[in-house]
Amino acid sequence: MNTLKSHINQLIDLIQTVRDKNLRWLADNQEQQLNLKHARKMAEKDLSAQLKQKSVHLAHEIELLKTRQVTELSMLKQRCQEDLKDYNQYLAALNQLKQDIRTSFPQLPDVIALSIHHHAKILLNNMWEATDTNEKLRLENQLIQFMATVHEEADLYLNNKQVNFLPEKTLRLINHNSSNRLSH
Repeated sequence: MNTLKSHINQLIDLIQTVRDKNLRWLADNQEQQLNLKHARKMAEKDLSAQLKQKSVHLAHEIELLKTRQVTELSMLKQRCQEDLKDYNQYLAALNQLKQDIRTSFPQLPDVIALSIHHHAKILLNNMWEATDTNEKLRLENQLIQFMATVHEEADLYLNNKQVNFLPEKTLRLINHNSSNRLSH
């Protein structure tokens, strides 16, 4: 029983020693613990302030992007409307060309007049759908050359009043352009 009592006393002494060391450690490090707590709270406040500042900055950036996108979209819509208006004017001019061809070349079979008109429309559509600027300019020049040739031959016919006159340069251009399209 004495040994049991001795073991219990040793155990109690051990527990008290551990508790005393723990209390001493807490007392010795209390200032450091308070400093760490204070530093953590200050870091949290600083981080919170930085996050708020970044949030405000990002919100501002988002608004700038939205404004720029709305402006760009508006400009793009305006450009598309103008392009559509231009395209419709081109189509109206091509339809007028068809009438002018029929008037200028009354002996010309409708199939040839329609083929000339159709070829001009193909050139217009190719020009319109080209995404590369250089290609667009090349196709526009091709359309201009074609239209100038058609008008030149129409004027030549009207001035000379030749019978059985065919717009041969125009037909050669159609043939040449068609050959080039097939080879690409």
